[in-house]
Amino acid sequence: MNGFLAIVLVCAAAVPVQECDEAHALDVRMTRVTNELGCALGWQEIVARSGLREDLGRGAYLKTACRRVRAPG
Repeated sequence: MNGFLAIVLVCAAAVPVQECDEAHALDVRMTRVTNELGCALGWQEIVARSGLREDLGRGAYLKTACRRVRAPG
């Protein structure tokens, strides 16, 4: 079954938004979701269950992305 990866990038406030990618992020979290809507909502659970929420707004910000993935086989 094909699906999507909801990707959450945590970037330092000093990093411009256009440069916030997997190579420049302080932290990268991903979760597999079934559709693009899940990408828009999936990151909230990732952040809520981690220590990421402690630094947000104080030197770091979130950027989300959605990537289509194919099931192996």
